Amino acid sequence: MSDVAKIDNLVKSYSLLKDEIGKVIIGQHDAVNHVLLSVLCGGHSLLIGVPGLAKTLLVNTVAQALGLNFKRIQFTPDLMPSDILGSEILDESRHFKFVKGPVFANIILADEINRTPPKTQAALLEAMQEKSVTVAGQSFDLDLPFFVLATQNPIEQEGTYPLPEAQLDRFMFSIYLDYPSFEEEVFVAKNTTNDENSIIKPVFSKRDIIDYQHLIRRIPIADNVVEYAVRVASRTRPNKEGAPDIVKSYIDWGAGPRASQNLVLGAKAYAAIHGKYSPDIADVQAVAHGILHHRIVKNYKAEAEGISETQIINAIL
Repeated sequence: MSDVAKIDNLVKSYSLLKDEIGKVIIGQHDAVNHVLLSVLCGGHSLLIGVPGLAKTLLVNTVAQALGLNFKRIQFTPDLMPSDILGSEILDESRHFKFVKGPVFANIILADEINRTPPKTQAALLEAMQEKSVTVAGQSFDLDLPFFVLATQNPIEQEGTYPLPEAQLDRFMFSIYLDYPSFEEEVFVAKNTTNDENSIIKPVFSKRDIIDYQHLIRRIPIADNVVEYAVRVASRTRPNKEGAPDIVKSYIDWGAGPRASQNLVLGAKAYAAIHGKYSPDIADVQAVAHGILHHRIVKNYKAEAEGISETQIINAIL
């Protein structure tokens, strides 16, 4: 099958996938799209929203629809790295045996990742970047495809450990879940308080996802679109020539080169699911907010004057 035919096939499969997820998840279309885009790109996502917005349910439903092995890790202040990665135990024959932790799955839900200390947060870093973990000097490869979908509660900041910028940069998208509309909430209230359970049918297989990830990377992209993506990322850096005034006034640190890479890759995936064989500048703009939002560090002046990341990114685009 040619790449053109594969993209046409992806559009149909993606529509079926959205229909399956829509059996359980009401609304939250942008959040669903960004989670699926990160899957197609082989990236990780950070879901941010108040309790009760179906963050956990969304990840679980996506895993079912993709036919992937799903594990949930509830992060707490006393969680240890070995609780995530696994540990060596002495078996009945008095030999050390490695018992795999919950990180050995296809989709990991790192629930409330900012509730655990940095030592435990860092245990995910190698897994996210290298797709492997090292325990007691031994390296273990993770089963592909592998994704970390982490959640954060933006309200509670007491007793939490904010993720450092180096770890935030590992997430391709930051996805903000907002309250549903009145009509959507009525639908949720009616359909989650009856005795019916929706059955999710897997649309993709592991092999399909890996093949689509390679397909996304093979999509051609014009030089001017790549240059635009790099220019957008560089315009977030206040010490760079050409940075707009809003960036120089309100940002301490801008996005790094990983943002440029993700803008290009995200634009390719966004174009593909809309049946386009090559992305344009509009596709870069469509994914820019999710990719840049968690990569720019505002200063105190921005906080004092109520300047949001969204306003800054809109000025850059």
